[in-house]
Amino acid sequence: MTAPSPRIRLDDNVVLRRLEDPGDLPELHRVIGESLDHLEPWISWTEVYSPEWTATFLSRRVERWGQNEYTYAIVLDGVIAGACQLHQYDHIPRDAYEIGYWLHPAATGRGLATRAVRALVEQAFGMPDVARIIVSHDVDNHASASVPARLGFTELPTPVLDDGVETRVWHLDRPGPAASPSH
Repeated sequence: MTAPSPRIRLDDNVVLRRLEDPGDLPELHRVIGESLDHLEPWISWTEVYSPEWTATFLSRRVERWGQNEYTYAIVLDGVIAGACQLHQYDHIPRDAYEIGYWLHPAATGRGLATRAVRALVEQAFGMPDVARIIVSHDVDNHASASVPARLGFTELPTPVLDDGVETRVWHLDRPGPAASPSH
């Protein structure tokens, strides 16, 4: 595989799918709006949320698909319940991708973020030259910390200062070749 799949079925009720512009705009705007209080402590873009911001956010995510950025709607029972992203921005090492994720507050506590991140890890390690996955989040965001911890990521021993925010950084290295059994 050279790029992540645009649609990943996790089970009969949960799908990760590429965002669609403009089709997802009304629902995505509603879900973000309903999630603002829940997301505000952790995500800076909540300060600029507006219909115009959502339209620009959506069109940029769609436009950048395949350019080292893959953003998915997390769809639960046919409704957008959050989003997740696999990306490689300038501050990310060339052999790594970073994963970000957020959920509507009504969708938390069900393992959706963990399952979405697990699926993105599989997609990333299916691409050539990806040696590691990174997850970073505010040090006080314990819900976000539980996801990489459950999936076997290793936390850096010291938080990193990122734009004035203490950030926990986790990494997961590509699994090595399976050891062959002895005969």
